[in-house]
Amino acid sequence: MTTLPDKSAAMEDAVAAIPDGATVMLGGFGVPGTPFALIRELVRQGQKDLTVIKNDANEQGMGVDHLLASGQVRKLITTHIGLNPRAVAMLNAGEIEVEFCAQGILAERVRAGGAGLSGVLTDIGIETELAKGKQVVEVDGRPALLERALRADVALIHADCADPFGNLAYVATARNFNPMMAMAANLVIAEAEKLVPLGGIAPDQVHTSGAFVDRVVELQSVSEEYGVVRR
Repeated sequence: MTTLPDKSAAMEDAVAAIPDGATVMLGGFGVPGTPFALIRELVRQGQKDLTVIKNDANEQGMGVDHLLASGQVRKLITTHIGLNPRAVAMLNAGEIEVEFCAQGILAERVRAGGAGLSGVLTDIGIETELAKGKQVVEVDGRPALLERALRADVALIHADCADPFGNLAYVATARNFNPMMAMAANLVIAEAEKLVPLGGIAPDQVHTSGAFVDRVVELQSVSEEYGVVRR
């Protein structure tokens, strides 16, 4: 009988696998699904020159903002930064590079990366700033932008529940970008509010298979950041 590996790890050890210069995907949409504890540990350890891929820059004093404040981010690939004055100021000052994507396009680029595709074609953004520098091809007589797939060295994701093999279950909208990012990175580290024994998550309640997860960190406590939106 095959024994499944136990992927549970201490948070410090899991995050220590992230090198300087890494491209890091962060799950979450605002608060729900954002791995705040893993981000805090990344700030504590101080890895620098990071490219961060996240739907948003969070609000000031939360999540991505801690990485910005500590000067660890070189580039941010995101859909908007308007709720974070620090991110806006750093962009305007040339302290970070920001690549903006339409929200659905960001999701599709990540999904394509996880599916092994080179990119996706879309008419969204044609003749706008979003098309600057991108290849335009003709499809059925109409122009389309080539949006290149996104993959990362590391994905940090948040789950409600995990087992030691890395099977994950999310709650409601906290699912958002987490499942697709778990498929689009070379190293996937998941934080979970609860760690249950193998088999503790019913098969049809597994939202991300442990096959995609490399490290599982059980949260010992949940900080105030997680409580901004009640779930």
